[in-house]
Amino acid sequence: MEHLTTALVEHAKAAELHRRRAALRAVASLELAKGLVVLLLGFGAVSLVHKDAWDVAETLLHFLHVNPDHHHYAQVFLNLADNVTDAKLWAMAAGAAAYSIVRFVEAYGLWRERPWAEWFALISGTLYVPFEAYELVRRVTAVHLAVLLINLGIVFYMLYLRLTARKEAETTA
Repeated sequence: MEHLTTALVEHAKAAELHRRRAALRAVASLELAKGLVVLLLGFGAVSLVHKDAWDVAETLLHFLHVNPDHHHYAQVFLNLADNVTDAKLWAMAAGAAAYSIVRFVEAYGLWRERPWAEWFALISGTLYVPFEAYELVRRVTAVHLAVLLINLGIVFYMLYLRLTARKEAETTA
């Protein structure tokens, strides 16, 4: 009977480890995807260097069948494009590269189940919560709600992992 109990406990531990690994890899995949999207946006910014951003913006709006005369945000988009300089584009690309590197490092650490990456995900995710909550209050949309809920889920899961690891360390000591 004791052998059966031990086997059940070992099976439960293995199942928990499998769930933990799957959850960490899901978060790592999300961080990798965020890094890739921002990196592509950075390459997009570099591709606009030495080009007339107004013409590019106008072509994009035309492609999307958006008339700037009838859409306020289209006009805002064109005004922003008119103020873009090569220096600003390079700065945007550098910022995108830096952000991507941070996301890639976090993704690597989570994939490899490193405690430092769990702390990093907890802290960086927590930093975004006030901004995401503000956006949700400012304008309630399904996207804003989903982003906030996913981020809160990640933050609380990382907190759970860190507290569980601390508790396990205390019981083994």
